[in-house]
Amino acid sequence: MAAIQQIFRIRRSYNQWVNNQTLEDYALRFTANGSRRWSLTKVANTALGAISFLALEAIGGAITLSYGTTNAVSAILVVSTLIFLAGVPICYYASRYGVDIDLLTRGAGFGYIGSTATSLIYASFTFIFFALEAAIMAKALELLTGLPLAWGYVVSSVIVIPLVFHGITFISRFQLWTQPLWLAMQILPLVVILVSDFSMIENWATYESVHQNGDSGFNILLFGAATSVMFALVAQIGEQVDFLRFLPTQSAENKKSWWIALLAGGPGWIIIGMLKLLAGSFLAFIAISQGVSMLDAADPTVMYTIAFSYLTNSPNAALLLAGIFVILSQLKINVTNAYAGSIAWSNFFSRLTHSHPGRVVWLVFNVCIALLLMELGVYHAFEKTLSVYAIVAVAWVGSLVADLVINKPLGLSPKHIEFKRAHLYDINPVGVGAMVIASLVGILAYLGLFGIYAQALAHFIALACAFLMVPLIALLTRGRFYIAREPSIITSDAVIRCEICENMFEQHDMAFCPAYDGAICSLCCSLDSRCRDACKTHNSFSEQFTHLLQRIVPRRLSDYINIRLINFIALLCVVAGVTGILLSLIYSNSITGDLAVNEFLSQTLWKVFFILMIVAGVISWLFVLAHESRIVAEEESQRQNRLLVEEIDAHKKPTSHCKKPRKTPKPPIMQKAVISPVSATSCAPR
Repeated sequence: MAAIQQIFRIRRSYNQWVNNQTLEDYALRFTANGSRRWSLTKVANTALGAISFLALEAIGGAITLSYGTTNAVSAILVVSTLIFLAGVPICYYASRYGVDIDLLTRGAGFGYIGSTATSLIYASFTFIFFALEAAIMAKALELLTGLPLAWGYVVSSVIVIPLVFHGITFISRFQLWTQPLWLAMQILPLVVILVSDFSMIENWATYESVHQNGDSGFNILLFGAATSVMFALVAQIGEQVDFLRFLPTQSAENKKSWWIALLAGGPGWIIIGMLKLLAGSFLAFIAISQGVSMLDAADPTVMYTIAFSYLTNSPNAALLLAGIFVILSQLKINVTNAYAGSIAWSNFFSRLTHSHPGRVVWLVFNVCIALLLMELGVYHAFEKTLSVYAIVAVAWVGSLVADLVINKPLGLSPKHIEFKRAHLYDINPVGVGAMVIASLVGILAYLGLFGIYAQALAHFIALACAFLMVPLIALLTRGRFYIAREPSIITSDAVIRCEICENMFEQHDMAFCPAYDGAICSLCCSLDSRCRDACKTHNSFSEQFTHLLQRIVPRRLSDYINIRLINFIALLCVVAGVTGILLSLIYSNSITGDLAVNEFLSQTLWKVFFILMIVAGVISWLFVLAHESRIVAEEESQRQNRLLVEEIDAHKKPTSHCKKPRKTPKPPIMQKAVISPVSATSCAPR
């Protein structure tokens, strides 16, 4: 019998940021029950701090000015209802099992590696909206103090880092301290406007945009265009979940209050958000009625400067109040964006690199990306790409919700949420397949391949496709890709010691590792690169995908398909996609009214793209070869180690020359017994 490979245990020493859960906030872990010590009210209030963002007013104003009040209000009501319904199951399962949106996605149909793509989608949402919100704050600083926008971007970004450094511990206090002032400044000017001139409501309700061409009624095409922008808000539920996972465990005593806190801090954000969208629509109409340009009328700082002017006759006082309100609102939302982004990047890079320097490092990383986008002016182009981004976000959230509300009740997926690497397949085709198919169908519809009505309703088509494909794929696969192996830790201990980092964790965060022959925590399991998934007997995703392609393609081509080629193509496609997106953003932000200049810019960027692809192809091939060489070296090292163990085991067995000594016969009576000293000993040494 071959010797089992042994991995020498080296204690993993995390830096002080990772090992301090006050800073780390269980960024990659199940939120321990012992750490869910905040009250229901405090957690719900912290989660509700995210609804302060003024991008809601900006979106509400923009779609009203572009598509008219009737179509804008219809889009706001429909999309808000869908977001609320989608948020209920997500928040329930996340709060019940103490997991963030990434860990929830892992266990609800996407698999361990499959949720990496959704982490990138979620991280993109956080830095896109961080840039948009910080830009609004920088504009307010410019109007108040004359600070140039370039420096305003720096101030608006850097000031958030110390507020988020200590995670929910300080964020909860910050949201609690600022909530009363924010509520007063949010509601008071709107109440004064309605009391002073209620007839504005009637004028606002009949407002028509230039796109309506005199048609004041409902238009399905304009309605669809308005919803395409709003659907980007569907990813906001992830930020709510990042706080709701700290809700105390539900019990018979707090069941009613637990549900109230869950609904208020979770899906309930969109109810207040809907009111802010309508407020933005109304304030944009007031601004345009007072002669403000279309571009400035949708700016929240301009909106609330006009709103506060109803409270005071002094323009300077109105500007001061508006500036304070904008700065306060943007700080409240950007602490949430930065916090959520740090968790999303932690999950994303930990799976790709098997390394985790700490949530605080990714906090700074997320803020720096947003700051770079603002300084380059690229964030302006995101307003034009939000519709495409929203399709992918809808496909992701739709697939997640479909698994929770369809597959779990029908028994097509496990009842619980499993998030540990040791118990999950790399890729679950249920969630990943449904998201990819729904995204492709939605994008094709958005590009107009299925007609103008399908183009207008592309996001609804993507959502419906996700709900259809999730149970269908689960039926076809019989749900076998949800759980790779069943948990094997059976103990009555409340906490268990990790064999690698030697820290104590609750049983829900632990898994048995055959490579280390002991229990390890979920973070050590995620970061380990030496075990090579010894706990799971199935092949890796790349091997399974290679075998699948070899069966599909003709035999002549199948001989040339291997893991190396698949890894190279996948890596090159990712680099090409990211490069293409960045160059398209540069083009969208640089186009002018001169067609010749636009054509020259387009040709130049295409040339740059192909030159970069040549360089990227060479680097990607070198990276794949280096990765393969490292794997071969590890396998050779493991083989030599196994041979050494087998040799050691062989030496421990008794050798053939070692024979038991014969019993010396008793000497006859009256004879002298002579016993040889050699026969009296055991096996003599050679």
